[in-house]
Amino acid sequence: MLEDLFKDVKKRMKATLEKFEEELKGVRTGRASTVILEGIKIEYYGTPTPLKQLASFTIPEPRLVVIQPWDKSITKAIEKAINSSDIGLTATSDGNVIRVNFPPLTEERRRDLVKFIRKKAEEYRVAVRNIRRDANEEVKKMEKEKLISEDDAKKAQKEIQNMTDEYIKKVDEALERKEKEIMEF
Repeated sequence: MLEDLFKDVKKRMKATLEKFEEELKGVRTGRASTVILEGIKIEYYGTPTPLKQLASFTIPEPRLVVIQPWDKSITKAIEKAINSSDIGLTATSDGNVIRVNFPPLTEERRRDLVKFIRKKAEEYRVAVRNIRRDANEEVKKMEKEKLISEDDAKKAQKEIQNMTDEYIKKVDEALERKEKEIMEF
């Protein structure tokens, strides 16, 4: 019974960490990245379709992404979607390919990005702690219903706390890596 609870807690905390890491990939650094563009959706035959399903990406230079649509008729739609998105990038098209230039980040913008990811990291730490709270309530419920002993309940809570500490540390490590990436010139 407790083993199932531990597995569930670990699975939920791991999913939280993965979601945080995925969100960090979308935060722009000084280099060109296709991850930022992957979330953009294009109206394609009446259906909002992710850009990564409609085109291939290449990075010929550190600050340039070239998008090659598989269907040339949507080139203008892709360009318009990128320019109207909130990612702060400008796309230009020659009719065949779309070029997205990544301008260098200013010092102020870098600091703003670091503040933003620190705030996000705190949200994910809170999410991990919420998982711990739910698990501890479940342990207390099991103890109250005499399904486990008081000693087992204390051991379970200690194990849950260890998992919590481990995943909060992993969130902090991911944050630290991204901060370094943002602040490097």
